[in-house]
Amino acid sequence: MADTPPPLPLNTRFDPQPGQLVSVAPGIARVTAPNSGPYTFTGTNSFLIGNERVAVLDPGPDDPHHMAALRAAIAGRPVAAILLTHTHRDHSASASRLKNETGAPLWFAGPHRLSRPRRLFELNTLAGACDWGLIPDRTLRDGDTIEIDGVAMTTVTTPGHCANHLCFAANNTDLLLSGDHVMGWNSTLVAVPDGSMADYLQSLRKVIALPATRYIPAHGGPIEDGPAFARALLSHRELRNRQVVDGVNAGARTIRDLLRRIYPLLAANLQFAAALTLRAHVEYLAQAGAIRMHSGVFGTRLSPV
Repeated sequence: MADTPPPLPLNTRFDPQPGQLVSVAPGIARVTAPNSGPYTFTGTNSFLIGNERVAVLDPGPDDPHHMAALRAAIAGRPVAAILLTHTHRDHSASASRLKNETGAPLWFAGPHRLSRPRRLFELNTLAGACDWGLIPDRTLRDGDTIEIDGVAMTTVTTPGHCANHLCFAANNTDLLLSGDHVMGWNSTLVAVPDGSMADYLQSLRKVIALPATRYIPAHGGPIEDGPAFARALLSHRELRNRQVVDGVNAGARTIRDLLRRIYPLLAANLQFAAALTLRAHVEYLAQAGAIRMHSGVFGTRLSPV
């Protein structure tokens, strides 16, 4: 069996102070939504960028308490834009309401889309978590510059968690607003066909090469050495790939076989997410020719090359 991936240097010590405006850096402040859970940790971090005039990044769930907290944090200031890292609803569900209230345009990397076409008989398990009908007023592309009241940021396309994921690098600082691409409290869910493991690994390498060193994620607290943590995530995923290949070579023929082999002690409430990510690994490895995969009406069957 392949080596067990080394434990990630996770940091689960974070005081979100839900509903409070918390300074993150000059011109950047956070308001955490009260939507804590197994996939959102302490809740979604919404960010206000600017001073006299602001942009709101990831306004979060359509929750009346969070909307009231955002209104209080905006405090009557003009809202220049509503930005999204991506269109999963824990980040974007309140975007339309906030747009209607403030008149601010929506800026993000295009409508929600799958990372690849859905196969015959395939279910998109994340379909209900996606904001399919949200349309940007401005489609952000890699390398676009956004300036809000003296705070300048550059967009970084980082598909993988989903196809339209963006990070935002604060220019002339060490900060990267990393969305769900890199989070210090856990590894990122990658579920096909909504996401793509090949894209995710490529995007990890992309952010590691950036000059930004301090990552501010959309769930949890700051990651002080972001590139080191991203390298640990990359190593974790690469070793997981080896575990999958070894498992298939040893006789695993289904995702459930791999789940039992690789995660024998995993809590029941986390097994669904683990199976989704294993499926993304399997698809990546099949595309790379490391294993064989056959998908049909009765599920996915695996075999060695």
